[in-house]
Amino acid sequence: MTTHIAILDRDGVINADSPDYIKSEAEWIALPGSLEAISRLNHAGYRVVIITNQSALGRGRINMEQLNAIHQKLTAHLSQFGGSIDAILFCPHTPEDNCACRKPRPGLYQELARRLGISLSGVPAFGDKLCDIEAARAVGARPILVRTGQGRGLEQSGQVPSGVPVYDDLRAAVTAWLPDAGKPR
Repeated sequence: MTTHIAILDRDGVINADSPDYIKSEAEWIALPGSLEAISRLNHAGYRVVIITNQSALGRGRINMEQLNAIHQKLTAHLSQFGGSIDAILFCPHTPEDNCACRKPRPGLYQELARRLGISLSGVPAFGDKLCDIEAARAVGARPILVRTGQGRGLEQSGQVPSGVPVYDDLRAAVTAWLPDAGKPR
């Protein structure tokens, strides 16, 4: 089976988002169908990578121990569905830091491509914000918007760039991406 890469944002795509940040494992709540969708990607030959802005670190709202506990809960719950995450790349900076790794800048996407020695051209990148779309497009990845998180508001504002497909949630997006029994299009 050929291995492919799929990139996912975290908050608003995999788990419920919060305007006050996800600060503890207790606050991390998987969105319905998201973990099953990741497992389907894995079973279709995709290595799943999360690329996420986590400015709560830079703002002092959480520390690395808390972020690791959140990610441990995510991976533990995902394993119950037979799924796995190959890597989690995160930007700890605030927007004011003006770093290269915070989406919409593509620094973490470029780092992923460098680490794997691959092009991200055409790689599906599932997100719920304009910054997810912009970062994916900057490296030639294929952005896919979900209406969960901030996606519905983005769609209603008319700011979704032309050609970006929009789905109700990660489950629907993965179902569309993996037609014909899991074969990528």
